[in-house]
Amino acid sequence: MVKIGLTGGIGTGKTYLSTHFVDMGIPVYYADDEAKKLYRQPVFLAEMRKAFPDERLWLPDGSLDMSQLSKSFEDEAFLQRLSHFVHPYVMRDFERWAAEQKAPSVIMESAIIFEYDLVSYFDKIIVADASEALRIKRIKARNPHLTEAEIRQRMSRQMPQSEKCARADLVVCTGETYQEMMKEC
Repeated sequence: MVKIGLTGGIGTGKTYLSTHFVDMGIPVYYADDEAKKLYRQPVFLAEMRKAFPDERLWLPDGSLDMSQLSKSFEDEAFLQRLSHFVHPYVMRDFERWAAEQKAPSVIMESAIIFEYDLVSYFDKIIVADASEALRIKRIKARNPHLTEAEIRQRMSRQMPQSEKCARADLVVCTGETYQEMMKEC
């Protein structure tokens, strides 16, 4: 089985591109969605409570306070610690999921494959790419409360798109339509 990582910066069209792979019969594992599911699993939460005993993250009933967790993402050191804690769980789940698939290839869609050195889990890496203007337009459409400055700030916190493209086995330029996607960036 060929394991493919699909990555790219915010607004590059990873999810849009992944729908085309699904249409072609290639199963796609959405890492962000699966990571969120972990936060509802008792075994994971028990381990997380040991690793992150900070009481502000936990509600009186012992459940995780998702709003406090979201606020903590602004702290880069905390985010790094959390990511290094969560990623092994996600990658084990991806490996389990991939083994259950009947297709000759599977894809994991994740924005952070390069940032967290997850490349070794994959046989090939595809990077979704789009112009900065289109990326901003997409992000604004799904987050209308964000200003362009806030969007640019979020983009600046990610690995530069040019670096992701340089490290890819394949770059797919996404456009506003399927026909535009077939053109080069």
